[in-house]
Formats: sequence, structure tokens, C-alpha cells
Amino acid sequence: MVYGGGLIGLIVLILDIIAIVEVLQSGRAVGEKLLWILLILLLPLVGVLIYFLIGRK
Repeated sequence: MVYGGGLIGLIVLILDIIAIVEVLQSGRAVGEKLLWILLILLLPLVGVLIYFLIGRK
């Protein structure tokens, strides 16, 4: 049995939660926060990568 998928999923979930908490604690406008959270939730891996690469201020 291969358990790597579960571990990778758990890592992505933890990164998503960290990114969402950072977005909520940021000084961004409510609309921007909502858009970032939607991006992270709808595209978990891609969204969190985009946030950590270009979305952090």
C-alpha cells in the first residue's frame, strides 16, 4: 500500500490553513481577503502556491 497521497494531502491542508490564517490577519480589504480565500479553497495546491509566491505583502 502507498500512503504518500495521504501525507501529501495533509501537507497541502496544513499549508492551506496557514495561508488562510495569514490572509485573515492581513490588512487587506475585505474583498481582497475573500478573493484570496476563494482561490485557496477552490484550487488548494495552486492557490496556496500563488499566494505564497506573489500574494504575500
